[in-house]
Amino acid sequence: MASETENEKQLKAFFTSEYHNLKAYVHSKIENDADRDAEDIIQDVALKIFSRKNVLPINNVAGFVYYSIKNKIIDSLRKDRKTKNMDEAFEEQLADFAENFYDNTEQDSSDKLVTELKKAIFKLKPQYREIILAIDVEGYSYAEISQETGIPIGTLLSRRHRAISLLYQQLKNKK
Repeated sequence: MASETENEKQLKAFFTSEYHNLKAYVHSKIENDADRDAEDIIQDVALKIFSRKNVLPINNVAGFVYYSIKNKIIDSLRKDRKTKNMDEAFEEQLADFAENFYDNTEQDSSDKLVTELKKAIFKLKPQYREIILAIDVEGYSYAEISQETGIPIGTLLSRRHRAISLLYQQLKNKK
């Protein structure tokens, strides 16, 4: 095994001696009581730092580590905010899909229809559920899905058509 570089030695010593302070720093920046979140952030940063080959020497190890942790915290907060916004957007998109699916725009019945449609969608086989959610709710194109998954566009079209048919059958009486 190759000998440790000077950067690795300094980083290991820093993480060992300052772990408690790093954890306190993360807690001061995020509003969460769980120790696990702070430790996860520190561990992610440490893993990323140790897994890359640092060609240049790190002159200020403390500054480098704290700056890396600060960036990871910002990324985590952005991800949380994006997830919350995505949940709200998903509900709106599902409501729009329900209105189009049922050809109905009345708010009272729309809420009931969205609930029934959600139940029906989540009862579908995973391959059918995924295509409905991706195309009709999240707004992806067939080409994007095909490129991401490697599934031919014709297969995706067929799955969506089958999924829509199954949804109509399931919801015919509830309409």
